[in-house]
Amino acid sequence: MSSPLLARKGRHQQRYDNQLRLVAGCIPYKVKADDGNRSGDLLGRVEVLMITSPGRLDLVFPKGGWEIDETAGEAACREAMEEAGVKGILNDTDLGVWEFRSKSRQNSCTMEGTCKGYMFALEVTEELDCYPEKDNRDRKWVPLGEAYELCRYDWMREALDSFKNLLTEKLVSTVPDLSVSSSFCIVKPTAADHAIALC
Repeated sequence: MSSPLLARKGRHQQRYDNQLRLVAGCIPYKVKADDGNRSGDLLGRVEVLMITSPGRLDLVFPKGGWEIDETAGEAACREAMEEAGVKGILNDTDLGVWEFRSKSRQNSCTMEGTCKGYMFALEVTEELDCYPEKDNRDRKWVPLGEAYELCRYDWMREALDSFKNLLTEKLVSTVPDLSVSSSFCIVKPTAADHAIALC
């Protein structure tokens, strides 16, 4: 069944930085419920969503052209919805910026086909059954550790390293200081506490 949602097409609104095509993408993730073993291993419960490229079996993260009428974060959310059929909460602090060649220009000696990509973390809150590129891509949830093995490019593994650091910092920043008082209350952080945007 095709999706009633439409993907943007063409490059007439594409952003460039000199000769570099600007792209934005994300690492969609979810944290599985604690299975009761109380190991406290947050990273062991994280799964990331990877997708196939059209006509290929290798797995990548959703990303695509950053257009002139949107922020990098908005572009990342749009690409996640179009390519992977997910929506969620985007952490507006980018994981980093990487330069890489598009898959069609891997062996080129010129700057043509070189992209400058901004990657973000997207906590998935909704998986769509129908989305624009459903017929062209497969999606697969994988444990964080396995994602490293599936990454085709070094920059993707570097983005996963930044993602792990972000999750670790988030975990540390929400742990209460127990030395102050014997009674405490843990409050789930709000969107305002972490400067995140809802996509």
